[in-house]
Amino acid sequence: MTRYANLAEALKERALQRPSHDALVHQAGSGAAAPVQRLSYVELDARATIVSAWLRARDAGGRRVLIAMDPGPYAAVALLGCLHAGAVAVPVPAPSDSRTDAERTAAIARDAAVDLVLTETAHATETSRRLSLVGRADLTCLAVDGLRPDSRPQHARETQAPARTGPDNLALLAYDSGPATAPRGARLTHGNLLTAMVALRRALGSGRRSRIGGWLPRHHTPGLVGQLLHPLWLGATAVTLPVHALRADPAAWLRAVSHHRITETVAPDTLYARSAAVATDELLAGLDLSHWRTALNAGEPVSAATMATFPRRCAAAGLRTGTLVAGYVPAEGAPVLFATGRGTVPGADAAVVDPLTARRLPDGATGEIWLRGPAVTTGHWGGPPDTAPLFAARAAEGAGGFLRTGDLGLAVDGGLRMAGRLRDTLLVDGLTLHPQDVERELLCRGRPLGSARVFCDGLGTGRLVVVQEVRAAGGARTRLPLLAARIRAGVAEEFGVSTGALLLVRPGTVRGVGAVKVRRSLLRERYLRGELRALHAEFAPGPAEPACGGAA
Repeated sequence: MTRYANLAEALKERALQRPSHDALVHQAGSGAAAPVQRLSYVELDARATIVSAWLRARDAGGRRVLIAMDPGPYAAVALLGCLHAGAVAVPVPAPSDSRTDAERTAAIARDAAVDLVLTETAHATETSRRLSLVGRADLTCLAVDGLRPDSRPQHARETQAPARTGPDNLALLAYDSGPATAPRGARLTHGNLLTAMVALRRALGSGRRSRIGGWLPRHHTPGLVGQLLHPLWLGATAVTLPVHALRADPAAWLRAVSHHRITETVAPDTLYARSAAVATDELLAGLDLSHWRTALNAGEPVSAATMATFPRRCAAAGLRTGTLVAGYVPAEGAPVLFATGRGTVPGADAAVVDPLTARRLPDGATGEIWLRGPAVTTGHWGGPPDTAPLFAARAAEGAGGFLRTGDLGLAVDGGLRMAGRLRDTLLVDGLTLHPQDVERELLCRGRPLGSARVFCDGLGTGRLVVVQEVRAAGGARTRLPLLAARIRAGVAEEFGVSTGALLLVRPGTVRGVGAVKVRRSLLRERYLRGELRALHAEFAPGPAEPACGGAA
């Protein structure tokens, strides 16, 4: 493919080359009768051009534009409209019942100093209300789905070509890190994204005939870049699936892969493992997975059992040998994928490094994954001084300019695999959680809940463990199972993840002497050794739970 000055030029050319081809297919629900929306390349380009004209009329070039939308066709229209106008897209989730998401969106609006907002009619009022609560009632808000072809300004004919932006111009602010109260947005330029496209094509083996799909959230880099922008850059088809419905129902996910004839996917190990577990003979008899070429297992540590069981179980539905590939997806700052056995990745120099000595480690040894190259961001928006060393790390051998991912991993057969997390974030069900967000949400639910600590049973990944203090629990033990059910449901609703283990404990277990909370690492060690005494404990099906310290 020819070289472009920016990603928008490449996307504009696809509309000229493949006008009637499906650019986007969106499944709006999980059932067999779920409505499906389609946009051809010429339709997508026409709608994006209207959004671009609206933005240009407001001098949006170089300015930050908040995109608060559901992951459907109009979110793609809004994103492409920003790129065409030379604006900087700032994607966030659409308004929901999650208080954490609402707080995070408000903090992002403040941090990015956004100037304009793109949303949908269904969310316009709530989006405006939430922004006004943080002093941003002045923001101009556009409901993208309300625009029609005849609403294009008269001068739109002059704005057909993308704005003149170059490789060094910002394209996206990806807020993939930081707690809800202090989110941090990685700066991704057009040059970062263009380089990443080549790397993604190598890792996935994708091409113009691809139908790349999945439910990864569109406001985070892997889903936004890998499962939306990449297929559009190829001139292929992006198949977007509902996040919460299909993450919770692996059988429905397999049906969607079959129904839409998806050829490439990226999903976490837990989804492939759960899919193999629910793949009954009856389910497999109704599936055709013969078109599935690459199923990248990434985003969590890869289990050898999953790599063996999933292909063997799904072979009855036509899944070919070699389709499931182990790999690695950086959580932020580097929109590229690494797949075992696919060779070097253009645009990214990867190293596995001893985090204490900064020395490179040999293949098979576990250390921190460091990345650098033209696809890798050079920093966070606003350049917080405490994060600067993360983007300019220097290896002991002298090479500098590395991004410290905070992921533990190892190099295997030319690819990377994740082994855990170094930083204080958790990977659960393929999603990144900030433990302080979960702990604060539990505390905000009031009596009888007190302080809580959350962690994973693995190294920053695995099953989520909640250790929750319960006030005035004496004589109320019969109510503890109901309270536990409420906590599980609240975590699932607020953060979209399941709780693997829940321990209700007496006050003083989490918040100790002098009202100082016990370190998560210490509580995790006590949990794994079976030393935590619980008033009530529940464990989801899975690996054998640690011995519990008995009734407190």
